[in-house]
Amino acid sequence: MKKLNIGLVWLLYMTIPGLSSVIAQPMLYLTNYTYSPNQPVVGTLHSKQPVARYVVSGPNADLFTIDKANQLSIKPESAKSSEPFYDITIEAQNPSGSQKNAFRVLKDQFIRNQVIAHRGAWKQSNTTENSLTSLNNAVKLGCMGSEFDVHMSSDSVIFVNHDPAINGINIEKTPAQELAKVKLSNGETLPTLEAYLREGMKQYKTKLILEIKTSKLGRSVALTDRVVAMVHQLKAQAWVEYIAFSYDVCKRVRELDPVAKVSYLNGDKTPAELAADQLNGFDYHLSVLKKNENWIQEAKERKLTTNAWTVNSRSDLQWFLDQKVDYITTNEPELLLELTK
Repeated sequence: MKKLNIGLVWLLYMTIPGLSSVIAQPMLYLTNYTYSPNQPVVGTLHSKQPVARYVVSGPNADLFTIDKANQLSIKPESAKSSEPFYDITIEAQNPSGSQKNAFRVLKDQFIRNQVIAHRGAWKQSNTTENSLTSLNNAVKLGCMGSEFDVHMSSDSVIFVNHDPAINGINIEKTPAQELAKVKLSNGETLPTLEAYLREGMKQYKTKLILEIKTSKLGRSVALTDRVVAMVHQLKAQAWVEYIAFSYDVCKRVRELDPVAKVSYLNGDKTPAELAADQLNGFDYHLSVLKKNENWIQEAKERKLTTNAWTVNSRSDLQWFLDQKVDYITTNEPELLLELTK
């Protein structure tokens, strides 16, 4: 049996419309993608197929080890380096052949506050939401995360925008060549997911909170497949966390990447239901959580993350801070940062 050419698979996956439904995702996963001098274990390797052993390869292979429990660790002297990340290749070997996956592991510099900028930080700076500028503003402010939304063009290219249409143009019914001509109000081009991720990966402090929008044309699964594929192709796993209103989309992300961080938005599932389906937590509208205040504590007991959206007034922000939710998604990240200090 010949070795699987992952690079060719990804090229086919990303360039042939509709192929995502028949080509399998990569079969290797890490439970985590960051390390620190005090925490040299990066994560545990998993595969959807039996593996006799894992081997690190590539130029940085000598900096890492894999133990008998399949834990990938960075050597202590390398963990102290000022390098922000290392690219490595992991080969899973078994009697019938092997497969490889490339990963980017980061020195952990991510901010740990409760502030998620809703569609980036755009309001106070008078720029365009979901733009690269709003993303970079959130990074400069020191937000834990910057949330953004994605839709898929008629020819299966993913674009970043909140609404299903922009300037009267329906994204799902328009080819990428036409969408590429669209200008945002701040003069930027309507960003693709690839462009947005590449911009976000230039920094190492703010997470990218990726909302997969529900398709109005019944293409939610295809969109989800391509989103997860793009995140893996760019080795952006350390940055990205997923959210969605569609429960099926959340479960599809979990199916495609069993260790991805996935939270549900719609507000109609209890913490017990989320835990049963192995989602990471909820990201519910503030009104849902005020009606079901006990869910916050119940989620904590089940080790689920808690997030409230979109919380903008000083009084509401303070209420959720008092409830000790993990995260608050807001159009007023400057105000929330002030309150958290």
